[in-house]
Amino acid sequence: MAYDAMTLADVVMERAEILGAISEEPQLLVRRFATPTLRQAMDTVAGWMSDAGMNVRRDNIGNLIGRYEGVLGATKTLLLGSHLDTVRDAGKYDGPLGVLVAVACVERLQQAGRRLPYAIEVAAFADEEGLRYHTAYLGSNVVAGRFDPAYLTLVDDDGITLIEALRSYGGDPSALAADARDSADLLGYCEVHIEQGPVLEALDLPVGIVSGIAGQSRFTVTWRGMAGHAGTVPMRLRRDALCAAAEFITLVEQVAREHAGLVATVGQIAVQPGASNVIPGQVTLSLDVRHLDDGLREQTIGQLHAQALSIGERRQIDVTWGVVQEHGSLLCARELVALLGRAVQAQGYPIHELPSGAGHDAVVMAELGPVAMLFVRCKDGVSHHPAESVAVADVAVAIDVLQEFLELLGRADGR
Repeated sequence: MAYDAMTLADVVMERAEILGAISEEPQLLVRRFATPTLRQAMDTVAGWMSDAGMNVRRDNIGNLIGRYEGVLGATKTLLLGSHLDTVRDAGKYDGPLGVLVAVACVERLQQAGRRLPYAIEVAAFADEEGLRYHTAYLGSNVVAGRFDPAYLTLVDDDGITLIEALRSYGGDPSALAADARDSADLLGYCEVHIEQGPVLEALDLPVGIVSGIAGQSRFTVTWRGMAGHAGTVPMRLRRDALCAAAEFITLVEQVAREHAGLVATVGQIAVQPGASNVIPGQVTLSLDVRHLDDGLREQTIGQLHAQALSIGERRQIDVTWGVVQEHGSLLCARELVALLGRAVQAQGYPIHELPSGAGHDAVVMAELGPVAMLFVRCKDGVSHHPAESVAVADVAVAIDVLQEFLELLGRADGR
């Protein structure tokens, strides 16, 4: 088989289809952290890594890591990868594409009988989306040595704690700290990912280089009023938690529209007791706020928090505001960005840098060293949806760009 980029891109697309069929539910794609379905996907990728000449291992959180050794005496390592878990009703490419493109590049090196002046490790992270335990980056947090032991007490929607899930999955929760990656030998981390936005398509470019990743804050806001009979409690005497929450949700949209680049989302809401003839007594909702400017993001959060308390006081609703997860914005490493730019130009395309509003494992991996990301054009900018789509020709460009990046990194004048 000829291992040109188009041939490899066809293989990547075929493998994405195979992974896309590995799901917890038959009519939609969903792979949650520490489930038999995720294990099946990991085992499948492990086979492809082994076929590409990598030594494969799993850590105690469930990350899959394939290592392709460098030339004899090589002492440095480059990390590549992305995640294999999904959101519910996901597309096939968010996460897996980055793993599969990295494996394809290693496969090309193996077929050519080549080793680079450094080793390559391809990581398939076990949890980036946070679907099961509502906190993102469990996989990369372990690798970066940032895993908070308090996460072990998190409970999923079925009442299973994270520590129980890990034990059932075969991991040793007491050994998670020992799985942290030593950064002493690392050249950095590079992640290929679909853009999840419309910019590259509008510019008619197959790939773009990420300049930075927006800071992100996630909260749980609980509104406690008083449940009552829908037919007997007068409107003026009601303490309707849902009406208070609805006012806040509208305010979130209004505030976010006041600042360019700011996004704020209420994506989950739970109403209790949840009966058509009962006034809602309690509402719990999620809040997600993102911006590249950490100062503006924090200012907005303060404003929304104050407004929530004000709404609660006016409506006689108790408001509880809890932090789920926060991370600051990240600027990608300029030396790696420059190498990616040279690699893009080598394929005959102009350099276009763009920020990412979505979170990625690269945010956490930056704790270990310099990071870079390559975006691949996706149709209509659609992501986190079954319609998520990439063109095989664009995947071929991404493979060639990443391969050139690997070569540049291996040259003395490319560092």
